[in-house]
Amino acid sequence: MDFNVKKLASGAGLFFTRAVQFTEEKLGQAEKTELDAHFENLMSRADCTKNWTEKIYRQTEVLLQPNPSARIEEFLYEKLDRKAPSRITNGELLGQYMQDAAKEFGPGTPYGSTLIQVGECERRLGAAEREFLQTSAISFLTPLRNFLEGDWKTISKERRLLENLRLDLDACKTRLKKARLAEAKTAMAPDFQETRPRNYVLSASASAAEHELRVAQTEFDRQAEVTRLLLEGISSTHVNHLRCLHEFVEAQAAYYKQCHFHMQELQKELGRLPNAFALNSTHSMAAAGSAAEGISSPVETDTLKIEEVQAPATGTRKAKVLYDYDAADSSELSLLADELITVYTVPGMDSDWLIGERGNQKGKVPVTYLELLS
Repeated sequence: MDFNVKKLASGAGLFFTRAVQFTEEKLGQAEKTELDAHFENLMSRADCTKNWTEKIYRQTEVLLQPNPSARIEEFLYEKLDRKAPSRITNGELLGQYMQDAAKEFGPGTPYGSTLIQVGECERRLGAAEREFLQTSAISFLTPLRNFLEGDWKTISKERRLLENLRLDLDACKTRLKKARLAEAKTAMAPDFQETRPRNYVLSASASAAEHELRVAQTEFDRQAEVTRLLLEGISSTHVNHLRCLHEFVEAQAAYYKQCHFHMQELQKELGRLPNAFALNSTHSMAAAGSAAEGISSPVETDTLKIEEVQAPATGTRKAKVLYDYDAADSSELSLLADELITVYTVPGMDSDWLIGERGNQKGKVPVTYLELLS
């Protein structure tokens, strides 16, 4: 108990001494030991690294998981050292809803069959997103978090210790300065009755202050070297984060590449669907027109004969092909991405399609695969 009281009193005295030194420095009444310029640059670089790493980490979290409630849940599981339950992605959920709806509407109907195709694509996109999230969390977020929660906490702890030792050192310098001033003042105005005892006390006080200063200087120098080594390790941190950034970019590129591939395949599948609708649409329009005019002639059932279609004198345009397209039958024209073709429309043709010409080749092409040029 006595030991604890003494230790508490010693700690309180040390804290008070540091507080007095800090206050006098702020008021300009005490000198402050300045660190060299290189050391200051290292600390500034470390602070900059910490601040930007924290911002990048937080925003990457938002990018990977926009839902704040989900982020809080994952944070709590992490703090409780428990594995977070597997969460279905929004794309997978949307795909599941579409496929369930297709079962209700009938998978044999045009709408139902399209829902099945789009739903499967959305599920693939969701699976690709899940893989991207897992890869990014391991290769990018985890190293950044390890730096903030590990290396940076160690650096901060050593810097606080260095600052406390710096305050102790400057307090020792102040005490030594005051002891020498008192000793010099006594030497200039001696008291002949008490000269020897007072000089002896002042000399002993100055000697004790010098010893305390040497000890404080040694501890400060040792701590400064430890802190310097930690701060110089920020360069290695940058190298590690650079490698992690490359891995994040590769994961992101692979994810978007997968998404682009799945969407291209989906577009190819959907590009063939208007073939089935165009004839029905044309027939419906013809039947409606005949009914309005009171004409009882039968509906035209012959498909469009491409070889009989002639390019109009005016109205043709150039178009750039955006994606590869494989013709579904002889009435369509296969396309290659980035090639230029001539396109035009003919009366009675579905608005989702155009007639495309490339040299001597001619056929129907889907509008969604083209960029019309002026």
